[in-house]
Amino acid sequence: MLINFFYTLRAAKLPVSVKEFLTLLEAVKAGVIDQSVDEFYYLARTTLVKDEAHFDKFDRAFGAYFKGVEMLADFTKEVPLDWLRKNLELELSAEEKAKIEKMGWDELMETLKKRFEEQKERHEGGSKWIGTGGTSPFGAYGQNPQGVRIGQEKSRNKSAVKVWDQRAYKDYDDNLELGTRNIKVALRRLRRFAREGAAEELDLDDTIHSTAANAGLLDIKLVPERHNKVKVLLLMDVGGTMDEHIHRVEELFSATKTEFKHLEFYYFHNCVYDFMWKNNKRRFSEKHATWDIIRKYNKDYKLIFIGDATMSPYEILQPGGSVEYNNEEPGAEWMQRLTNAFPKYAWINPEPQGVWQYRQSIAVMQQLVNQRMFPLTLAGLEGAMRLLSK
Repeated sequence: MLINFFYTLRAAKLPVSVKEFLTLLEAVKAGVIDQSVDEFYYLARTTLVKDEAHFDKFDRAFGAYFKGVEMLADFTKEVPLDWLRKNLELELSAEEKAKIEKMGWDELMETLKKRFEEQKERHEGGSKWIGTGGTSPFGAYGQNPQGVRIGQEKSRNKSAVKVWDQRAYKDYDDNLELGTRNIKVALRRLRRFAREGAAEELDLDDTIHSTAANAGLLDIKLVPERHNKVKVLLLMDVGGTMDEHIHRVEELFSATKTEFKHLEFYYFHNCVYDFMWKNNKRRFSEKHATWDIIRKYNKDYKLIFIGDATMSPYEILQPGGSVEYNNEEPGAEWMQRLTNAFPKYAWINPEPQGVWQYRQSIAVMQQLVNQRMFPLTLAGLEGAMRLLSK
């Protein structure tokens, strides 16, 4: 059984050796773990993966091989799981959806607090309580134009303004092999070369001129190598609706790391707030304060946001509007601070440009970045690089 697991990891281009695989088998045989998929997952990752950069590839290969087994993560939730047992998933017509009224932010939060105090048992298919199906703004697998998603595996209608569950995001793979060079060609519009370092590159023209002036005796002239002097600060949205765009963002990330020597990157979710992170597995334990990032890098850096800007407008405009925690200041305040600190900035959006007009949050974000939002297409990238190079 596990022989095929080994071949699956190798097919996923993970550098797993036979010796490491034998170590895993010895550990299993010695009874180091119980008969649990979760424990086997962590044992296998510990023995087979030597670099955190490969965790995402390992997770995908593990999930593909053990498809259909129990979830790998067990997050503790205050909401009783029995309340959220999925028996049905509500689907309504457009006319039925239009009849459902949506609450404002304050009313939504206050009502959720009351439901927790009042509710004593599981509910399904209703319009009031925390549960599944139905048209209640609290729970999972139902329909409501604006609510708090609780206990649902992933987004369905993209209408939640708050998400109760803890979610694990994956770092973008910066080693992805590109299928096309078009992205790299577009990024090369944002280049400014200068010679720096030791003189170790042959200057052919000067060598020929000096040799001729030296009566034909060879006089080699060297100059420092040319390096791209452009500095880039890359802020990337990760998780949620961005899962639909992982492959294209990874392509862009790979190309960016290749083209720019001076590159710094951080992750955020939906909108920038008071902190960001560099490793998604440690995003709560290793936070980087946004103020520190603003102070650390000077205005010579070109600021590039990558994100679909698809979220509840509350996440941008409302204190406490983040789907994950109670942010003291709205995301709009942090966006203004970043764009003021880095005058050369642009937003690259992987969402098809044809749907931008239907997303209220995209319109809000476009206004915050002074319409400097470009689609993740060849023409869009060229336009963004042209703007940043001015």
